[in-house]
This record gives sequence, C-alpha cells and structure tokens, in this order.
Amino acid sequence: MKSVIKVKNLTKEYKTLKAIDDLSFEVFEEEILGLLGPNGSGKSTTINCILSLLNYSGGDIEIFNQKMQPDAYEIKRKIGVVFQDVAVFEELNVYDNIDYFCGLYIKDKEERKKCIAEAIKLVGLEDFTKFYPKQLSGGLLRRLNIACGIAHKPKIIFLDEPTVAVDPQSRNNILDGIKELRKKGATIIYTTHYMEEVEILCDRVIILDKGKIIASGTNDELKELAHIEEKVTVEGIDLNEKNLEKIEYLKNVEDITYLDNTLIVTYQKGKNNLIKLIDFLKQENLAYSKIYSERPTLNDVFLELTGKELRD
Repeated sequence: MKSVIKVKNLTKEYKTLKAIDDLSFEVFEEEILGLLGPNGSGKSTTINCILSLLNYSGGDIEIFNQKMQPDAYEIKRKIGVVFQDVAVFEELNVYDNIDYFCGLYIKDKEERKKCIAEAIKLVGLEDFTKFYPKQLSGGLLRRLNIACGIAHKPKIIFLDEPTVAVDPQSRNNILDGIKELRKKGATIIYTTHYMEEVEILCDRVIILDKGKIIASGTNDELKELAHIEEKVTVEGIDLNEKNLEKIEYLKNVEDITYLDNTLIVTYQKGKNNLIKLIDFLKQENLAYSKIYSERPTLNDVFLELTGKELRD
C-alpha cells in the first residue's frame, strides 16, 4: 500500500505537559483511518501538527513524500479539513459558502461550478442551496460544513467528529458520503467518540492516550486485544446486592454491571457461559425479559485500554 502521510517520532511539549510523546505512524492511500482517544489524549494536537498549524518539539512529518511545513501550499491544496466546530459564513447562503471555500483552491469558474454541484449532491443539500446557515437544522449545517471542506476534491480529508449532535437521518447521510469520498479516491483521517461509526467506516484504527499510541490495527485485531471473551446482557431483571454478589462469583466472570434493570456480565474465558447463567437465574427464580450473548465491541476494547474514569 502507498503511504501518503508519514509521522515519525513526533513530539509536542508545552511548559508542563508532553502532549505528544514520540509518535510514529503512517496513513495509506484510499484508507479510512480512525484516530481515537479520550479527551486530552492528543488527537487534535496530532492533527494540528500534521497540518502545520502547530509547531512541534521534535520529529518529522511527510505528506506525499514531501516534508510538511507551514508554507507547503502545494501540499495543502490537496488537503481538506472539516473541524468539529462549524465554520461557515452566516451572511452567505449554502451555495455561496461552498463557492467561497472552493474558490480558495480552484480559480476556474466552470471547474469550480462543477465541483460545487458534486459537493452539494454528495451531502444532499440540493433543496437548500439558497438557505442561509441560520435557517438550517443542526444536521444540515454539519453537511454544509463538510461540503465546504471537500468541494475542491482533496486527496486527503481530515474529519473531526462530523456527526456530533445530529439526527439519525443526517448521520446516515454523512456516513454514506464519507464512504463515497473513499470510493472516489480520498484518504480519510476520522475522529469520533461514536465507536459504532468506527466499526462501520474505518479500515484501520489508532488509539491514543496521553500522547502515545496504545493500540493500532483493524477492528478485529483490536478486539483480539480485549481480555473479554464474551458479554452476556440480561434485560428486564430485578436484582438485589445478594443476587449480584452471587453472579460475580460464578465461574469465568470477569466483571458485572447493573443499571436500569439491565445486567451485563463479561467473561474472560470459558464455554457455555450463557447456558450456565440461564440455569443460575432459573435456580434463583429470577425473571427477565430478554437475554443474549455477543462478542466484545470496539467500545468495550476502548474502555478496557483507556479506562472508565472521566476525562476533562
């Protein structure tokens, strides 16, 4: 696979904080790379260093086999960035907003017109071209933000939590649009806190914490890192402390959580865990509405690797 971004021994230090600590990784052509991590893990700092928006303390960054630096304008023309915070002009309508941002890269009016039309179609804004940002819903505004960042047909696209606080329909539209961008040859670096999106979209995942890579690989490879072998969920069950203590000491149980009459039991190993739990619940005369077993999700792996404590 052809590498389009190379980050080698990247370090970013502030006075009392090492935000990025000797970070090295590559991004390959036409892949969707998920860059994940809890708040304060170094994701945004890493992206800003790659884009030469921040000076860094040490290391090297290459894009398209050329050294990336603040005045590397030929490289920057091939990059699209969609930050989490919506950045559009309130005084311009949808079409004119996209036209403005696309015009920063494409001067030919006919070529730009074609690119704008394709971007509008990609994000599904055909019926809203004359609307102003204040007239748009949150989902439409997010889609406009994406169109502004990708209309010039960049080869590399950074998408920073593009589906935050949008309705399911808009989220589905955005995810479909991202898949289409990759089909058309774009390489995408994707950050999100929605692990189900990562499982749907990403070819490969890097998990950061405290400025270091703590895990990387495909979704399946990351799941192999989990100490959890099986997760059983029991819905609609009424339990007391004594019941929970007994379940916790059943064979192979790794951990249990109980909230809103839903019990989740994780197992480190073993066979027939579901059947044994059902037998136990029958013996204890504990009724439930639903019970099912599943393999650990990427969210389970993420929490196991980064911890469950709250981050700022």
